Amino acid sequence: MSVPDLKDLIETAQRLQAEVVRVREQLGAKTVQGETGGGLVQCVASGRGEIVSLTIDPAVLGDKKMVEDLVVGAVNLALDRARELAQTELGRVTGGLPLPPGMFGS
Repeated sequence: MSVPDLKDLIETAQRLQAEVVRVREQLGAKTVQGETGGGLVQCVASGRGEIVSLTIDPAVLGDKKMVEDLVVGAVNLALDRARELAQTELGRVTGGLPLPPGMFGS
């Protein structure tokens, strides 16, 4: 590999890193939702995998076990959708190439 090729490779990696950082910042503004029990529990997560809100219909508050199960299901569904969104958005930047864990930030 010649020096110009190495320079091009480094410049490409730097551009890719900047683009990945930009997309990750944008993911924080996007949201996805998971719901269980036909909408009795709704969880909203950001594209960065942070829980934004959790809504529980008062009709289910008398059954502790059911509420716990519905909350866990809604949160897991929202987080799965957040991961899918992030993977799709980052895949557009990287051309579908997988990034090693921790590469270009978290």
